[in-house]
Amino acid sequence: MAVVVLTGCNSGFGRAAAIAFGRRGDTVYGTARSLQRAQSLLAQARRENLNLHVKILDLTRPDLFGDFIAEVAQEAGRIDVLVNNAGVLYPGAWEDLSEADIREVMETNFFGPMLLTRAVLPQMRQQLGGCVIMISSLSGLAGLAGDVCYSASKFALEGATEALRHEVDRWGIRVALVEAGAYATNLLPSTDTLPANYPRDSPYRPLIERKLREISSRRGSLPPPDLVGELLPVIADGDGSRLRWPADDTAAQVIDKLLQLSDAQRDEYLREVGNSDWWSRMPGAVSPVDDGPGPQPK
Repeated sequence: MAVVVLTGCNSGFGRAAAIAFGRRGDTVYGTARSLQRAQSLLAQARRENLNLHVKILDLTRPDLFGDFIAEVAQEAGRIDVLVNNAGVLYPGAWEDLSEADIREVMETNFFGPMLLTRAVLPQMRQQLGGCVIMISSLSGLAGLAGDVCYSASKFALEGATEALRHEVDRWGIRVALVEAGAYATNLLPSTDTLPANYPRDSPYRPLIERKLREISSRRGSLPPPDLVGELLPVIADGDGSRLRWPADDTAAQVIDKLLQLSDAQRDEYLREVGNSDWWSRMPGAVSPVDDGPGPQPK
């Protein structure tokens, strides 16, 4: 049975993955910013008699990563799988986001996963084997208006992971990316109201507000995170020949389509599937506030 470390275990993909790995008999070490956030997961683990442990870890504190990895390796004897799942998303246009918000997104979504991976690599090299899984996003392959900061973090993660894969394969370490679309997780904004500190006079404000309303209108129809959680053990058992794993058939179709398009065709396609053509209309066109929602993005 494998020893699995995964970040952001208290909800969403992380919680689903912790249960999926635990149910097949693996030893799971999940991380959260506080034990309070993981109480529901721990209660379920006790009910199902899963070998699941939760440790506190802040992904914006890379100075703690070495001690954390050493502690898990000492307790479990090895680390077979690392799932970098934790992430954050702040709604807002690039011009409006504060530098502090931008840096927190990059710290959590890019530097956190890459530096935690760096901390675990010596253990996996010593073992001559292991698997690192990065939870990425279709936003790491295609950028849309209103997602500049999040897309930047995921594009960076994609490139670094692809390069890392070639650096560590000689030691039997497999590296994979999961390309996920929109799922019913806590990553999505929980409200269609912008934070109180969002610039009230921003020309982007009505555009972001509409984007949030559309996200809110789709929330009830989004697939559950369990689908991705159940995919991760399959990836962990793979031979490493595949880098990018679409989370579902829709993601696979989007990825295949993007590879076939010119830049102009790509722009048109992304505006269509993202229902964002209204964003680029010049002033004087139909207002994004009053315009109908159009076809729902997939």
